[in-house]
Amino acid sequence: MDYYVEITVLPDPEFEEQVLLNALFSKFHRGMGQTVPGEVGISFPEVAKRLGSVLRLHGNESSLNQLMAENWLKGMRDYCQVGEVHPVPEVVQYRTVRRVQAKSAWNKRKRSIAKGWLTEAEAPAKIPDSQQKNLKHVPFLQIKSLSNGNPMRIYIEHGALKDDPVAGTFNSYGLSATATIPWF
Repeated sequence: MDYYVEITVLPDPEFEEQVLLNALFSKFHRGMGQTVPGEVGISFPEVAKRLGSVLRLHGNESSLNQLMAENWLKGMRDYCQVGEVHPVPEVVQYRTVRRVQAKSAWNKRKRSIAKGWLTEAEAPAKIPDSQQKNLKHVPFLQIKSLSNGNPMRIYIEHGALKDDPVAGTFNSYGLSATATIPWF
């Protein structure tokens, strides 16, 4: 993780920033899976209530060059400013950028009944709606599922800052619960 590339979504009168970021992320997801699976992590340096307009790709120089040499940005180049592959600054901190998921209370009840752990009468009392994790304040990307075409949200959490990196691989979204990316 000693190199990075920044891709900035440009303001556009026809499309909201979030719509363009969703499309950019979707293209990255497909491109990375075909080119350098597990080798590139992502972050959103402008993250707040929303993810912002910058997608930063992290990896080693050869992986990033290989990914950027592919045509995965086709159709997005007019809406983005793509930076060069640069070395990470010398003084940085590290953090995880991971996907957060929450099963609904309804799904938990359904599974508990199917497994025989609870009866239909017990399930609402043992697994109330209040038990569901609230993701209202977690920023997300919305993409189409490649398997069934349905819209899906990818909730993204930037972990606490750390002084030391943790090596590992990244999923097809460029996210990891354990591997860190440089934060600067």
